[in-house]
This record gives sequence, C-alpha cells and structure tokens, in this order.
Amino acid sequence: MDTSTVNEMIAVPPGQVTLSDRRTQRSWQVDLAPYRLGAFPVTQALYAQVTSARPSTAEGDRLPVEGVSWWDAVRFCNALSRHEGLTPAYLLHADDEGVEGIEWNTAADGYRLPTEAEWEHACRAGTTGPRYGPLDDIAWYRGNSDERIHDVGGKQPNPWGLHDMLGNVWDWCWDVYDAEVYGTYRVLRGGGWFDEHWSCRASARRRSHPSYQVDDVGFRVARSAAP
Repeated sequence: MDTSTVNEMIAVPPGQVTLSDRRTQRSWQVDLAPYRLGAFPVTQALYAQVTSARPSTAEGDRLPVEGVSWWDAVRFCNALSRHEGLTPAYLLHADDEGVEGIEWNTAADGYRLPTEAEWEHACRAGTTGPRYGPLDDIAWYRGNSDERIHDVGGKQPNPWGLHDMLGNVWDWCWDVYDAEVYGTYRVLRGGGWFDEHWSCRASARRRSHPSYQVDDVGFRVARSAAP
C-alpha cells in the first residue's frame, strides 16, 4: 500500500504549556483543549494530490513538502478541507490595496495550522526535557542528515506517536512571532535537516515572513476536536 498520501491524524489530549519569549524575557501559560495533529509533516505526494503542485527542491513522494510559504500552507489546509468535505478553517480576502488578509473560523471542522502552544504541547508529549528522546534517535539534523532532507517517519516518534516533531523540516505555526518588532512574521518550530542540535529543541523558536519559501521549512496540519 502506498502510504505517501495518507493523512494520519493523532488525537492530542488537553493540557497546559508554558511559552517564553527571549527578547522580552516574558513567559506565559496557555490552556489547551483536545485537538488532532498530523502524525507526519505533509508529504510531497499528499501536497501534490490536493494541489497538483510540487514546489519542493528535493524530489520524493515521502519527503516532507518544503519550499512552501505560510500562505501556501494555509491555502493547502483549506484545499484539504474541501477535498474531504469539511468546512475550511480560513477565510482569505484582500483589502482595497490588494493586501492579503486572513481570518480563522474557530468553529470550523476543517484543517488548519497548529498554534505555537499546540505545537509545543504535542512535541513534548508529556516529557519535561528539551527533547522527547536522544536526538540521533528522533531527528534528522545537521549531525546525522548528510545535509539533506529525509523521508517522513524514518526516526522514532514521540510518546504520542508524532514523527519528525524535531528535525527534518521546520513547521509553520499559526501565530505571529512578535508583531511589535517583526510585523507579520510567523512562528516556525522544530528545527530542520541543516540545523545544529541546539535548534532541535521543544522550546526553540524561529520566525519567517509568511511569503518566504525555504528548503528546510514545511508544515503539518491540525484539526480542532469536535465540540
């Protein structure tokens, strides 16, 4: 069976996570309701099946899709929702000057990007250290990747069954990184195949402009739990 287009989702239990910002030295707690998160980053095959596009630099059905902007990721979420007969989570629009905008319909049952808090809660999976296991066992990073991307699922999952939460590709998250300093830049989490070990931690944060497309950045999808 070809599993490259299978969209396996993992049920994530409710919980609480503490986020922190190094610039402001601020920490805050977020309470989370249950939700579902992709067991793997979105693969090139799944992305192509839904969008008919293959934007990645590397080629391989089971490789994570990369070279996708934040806007590409949210459009994919809506397309996948429509593909499965679900209500899209995002309303996309443009103002009078053509500037693109987005609204999140939190009542929708369709696919979306995880929030930063959801991502970290799922990554930690009940663990308390910087990682959910020995780095070489759980992640493709600069120390073991041969400086290239790898198929999803090649390393051990975390205790909740989520693969590649650290390493391989960074995951786009819903949140704005720091609007006061960086404007519309969005949060990236998880570290990638070209990163040193210190970037592959549950708490590590990176930012990028939502229109940028980079060869070590992908995403995974989330869904809110039914009320």
